[in-house]
Amino acid sequence: MRRIVIVGGGLGGFRTARSLRAAGFDGDVIVVGDEESLPYDRPPLSKQLLAGTFTPEQCLLAGETSDVRWLLGTAVAGVSLGRQVLTLTDGTDLGFDDLVVATGRRARPWPGPPTVARVHTLRSLADVAAFQADLADAVDVVVIGAGFVGCEAAATLRQRGLAVTVVDVSAHPMPVLGDVAGEVARKRHAEHGVRWRLGTTVAAIEGQARVRGVRLADGELLPADAVLVAIGSLPNTEWLAGAGVALRGGAVEVDRTGRALDEAGAPVPGLWAVGDAAAWAHPHAPGPVCVEHWSNARDMADVVATNLVAAADERTVLTSVPSFWSDQYDMKIKSVGYLRAADQLALVEEDPARRALLVEARRAGEVVGVIAFNMPKAVLGYQRALRLRSA
Repeated sequence: MRRIVIVGGGLGGFRTARSLRAAGFDGDVIVVGDEESLPYDRPPLSKQLLAGTFTPEQCLLAGETSDVRWLLGTAVAGVSLGRQVLTLTDGTDLGFDDLVVATGRRARPWPGPPTVARVHTLRSLADVAAFQADLADAVDVVVIGAGFVGCEAAATLRQRGLAVTVVDVSAHPMPVLGDVAGEVARKRHAEHGVRWRLGTTVAAIEGQARVRGVRLADGELLPADAVLVAIGSLPNTEWLAGAGVALRGGAVEVDRTGRALDEAGAPVPGLWAVGDAAAWAHPHAPGPVCVEHWSNARDMADVVATNLVAAADERTVLTSVPSFWSDQYDMKIKSVGYLRAADQLALVEEDPARRALLVEARRAGEVVGVIAFNMPKAVLGYQRALRLRSA
């Protein structure tokens, strides 16, 4: 019986398993995941789960799990592609016919000296539980990083009544959105009481047994009973070291059918990758890129699952259009397209009364993406056009 092993128990791994079954694969499907929990959705972590309006069970991904073998709480130590064998950290060897890399990414830790207690990242159910425990008697929270996770967490923390200061080296929050949309977001957060320290860096996280403050490069000390570090992520691909697989910034380079490539650019037999652990040649990018969006993990998983059961000459190619959304207070932020390809972000519509705006991302005059605040329907036409162009 053919065996497909999926390494990674997040959205990408779960969706690959479900799509394999939907495509009619009746062989052995094994998912190896280093967390004890069945796969869950990560977007609620910085919002509903942190706010306490969701339970961990409500974050679980919907879908059948009994037709898949789950090896949870188990990490991978290494792989022999030639022998088609995974080695788990408990010493177990697990053979496979095809292997799907869906290990995703982990939160980038604070790069300074070892930190004191009450300094957190936010990437897993366990991270949220630990952070919530330290918020019980907290008054002041400092968020280091003004990306989407940092901004969503800041909004949630303010709604919990905590004093929040966000620090970032950028001039405005969520830099990929540009200065116009970023400034609208900054003002909305400020109206809700978030304090900003933008265009500056952190010199140190200070404290003895527990954190007491965050020292900025200009000498200012921000009081802190807890700190959230939200400065990006790192791919979980160290176990592929020495396997001869091409890595782009640590992500597995794949062709547009999802097959992993070797360092010479040739497909590696039986090896595939999806989601945040994969880098693919988006048509608007200068080379293979890792698109860290929920929609990308879903779309790549569906393509790889389809191609795993298809004949070699009938494989489909990935035509995913990156998209993301974010809820912060009454701001519904949505974007489609590969925004980093843009050389211009042009405001095309604004309605201050509704806190609504529409920004086109353009490259050499061509629309490659769009950003919308409180205008969700406006995004749909752009999404369709970009999908057709990608196809």
